[in-house]
Amino acid sequence: MTRPRYDQRVRAFVEVCGGPDEWQEAERRFDANGWPVRGFHSEGEGPLAAALEQDPGARVYEVEVRLFGAAKGCDRGAADRLRKVMRAARVEAYVRRAEPLQRDREVLSNWRVFSTDHRRPGGHPRWRRLLLRRAVLLGRYDIDGIVSGTPRQALRMARAEPFGRAAPTAVAVRPLGGRWRDSVRYWREEEFERRLFRLVFWALLPAAALVFASGAIGLAQWFWVLVACLGVYRTVRAGSELYRKSRPADVGLALLLVVLFTAMGLGVFDSEGTGWTPEQIVVTATVIGVIAGLRLLVRQWTWGEWVAWVVPLVATLALSSFVAAGSVLHALYADGLSLSSDDLAVPPIWQVLAGVKLLMMFSLVMVLPAWWGFARHRHHGYAAPGDGFNIVLYVSVLLLMLGGATVQALQSAKAAVNRTVAAAERGEDPPSYFSGSNQHGRV
Repeated sequence: MTRPRYDQRVRAFVEVCGGPDEWQEAERRFDANGWPVRGFHSEGEGPLAAALEQDPGARVYEVEVRLFGAAKGCDRGAADRLRKVMRAARVEAYVRRAEPLQRDREVLSNWRVFSTDHRRPGGHPRWRRLLLRRAVLLGRYDIDGIVSGTPRQALRMARAEPFGRAAPTAVAVRPLGGRWRDSVRYWREEEFERRLFRLVFWALLPAAALVFASGAIGLAQWFWVLVACLGVYRTVRAGSELYRKSRPADVGLALLLVVLFTAMGLGVFDSEGTGWTPEQIVVTATVIGVIAGLRLLVRQWTWGEWVAWVVPLVATLALSSFVAAGSVLHALYADGLSLSSDDLAVPPIWQVLAGVKLLMMFSLVMVLPAWWGFARHRHHGYAAPGDGFNIVLYVSVLLLMLGGATVQALQSAKAAVNRTVAAAERGEDPPSYFSGSNQHGRV
């Protein structure tokens, strides 16, 4: 059984005009996209009867749209996709209503079933009752079987039907966690995960802001201090909203995370006391953002899209670009010194390093598809599939970023030329950033 390829389910009412032929074409489009049709009504009937006038040439379909992305804004994303699919099919259709189907799961307590045959009538001494209670907690009398729910529900389910053929005559349940003490405090499963993610995210912001503030001066320093204060406020608020019933312990946990991350950022736990640097924070955040964005983008692709787009692209870029990259920066460097590439005796190891450096510069282009992945996950209208304008926008921004990476490569080679010329004017050996015929980079 394959895993469902969707995150959200949206109930949409689509008005399709034009008669039976158009209705049949719309149904084919719904089926091709994997959107079940839950029913249909003639206009003026069904759930929207009070809102729409009767029209014998129109029919209102109740469609369940399944799509990837965040829960917030999924109704808008479903409506956009429906409109684009119907427009591509040249069908006159209108999305009259769209609402998310909330199917998140409650966080129930789990219980282990154990046998109570060891209990004897008449009672036991206090010391024996303590030993038996400890043995129960350690699983001494457990049997194969778990149940979930409130304490009363769990006990009833355990005693409703015997567990297996060799089940004991009497059973009870013991908790496998502490949720049973207050079953209404927890949010639903996915909602709790989102709130926990927000708590960790906001707790990292003050640490990063204070690292930037430590190296800034004047107004810039005050700006980062204000950002840190904002991060502390948002962290405390996220901690207070982590459960349905706010507790002082939750706020204390949020502040503890802020203190821990800030201490790590400022190097309190580091023996050298160096801590994080602004460059490390920027690079780490960029790398994490690019990886997350690319994952959000490619997880929606089918195998056909992988084969048609990714495999040829990776093969072309990974082979041709890396082979050529070893000589590009050296060619730019030689041109800046009014030399040819043949005048430079570049060892293979330096060609490889130059190739890696050039590819790192052009890797900034991956920011664009990562941003596109986040846009599709957040149901931005311009990133929804089915619009030809998206391709034009995507290619335009991609060319701009390629141009920026090219300018960065030219500036890198120009900076190396300036360092070499300055060293020659001082009568010193050329720096070893671009190596020449010897280990000091002499040309």
